[in-house]
Amino acid sequence: MKINKGKIKKGILFIANPRLIICFVLAWLITNGWSYILLGIGTLLNISWMIAVASGYLAFLWLPISPEKIVTIAIAIALLKKLFPNDQKTLGILKELHVKFKEKKEDLKNRRKK
Repeated sequence: MKINKGKIKKGILFIANPRLIICFVLAWLITNGWSYILLGIGTLLNISWMIAVASGYLAFLWLPISPEKIVTIAIAIALLKKLFPNDQKTLGILKELHVKFKEKKEDLKNRRKK
């Protein structure tokens, strides 16, 4: 297997993009960061309802069936489009990935028909 250094570099630059990191952190806070904060405050101030709500939600997040990671990425992409609409480099990479995904999905569908 040959390693494509160009793709690795492109992937690292995409993930290390400060705008994407900001959007991902905001999305993480929306999906589950609030529960960690709530658990910390509840534990610190000994507020039982905060501990119960945060613990229950965090228990759900750690289940294998939790869609949290998919939802977090979707929210991060949506935030990126809303907050940084002029970031054509990152949005272009996302569009490329979307097109490749659709092509692979169509190819898989055609293979199953045969």
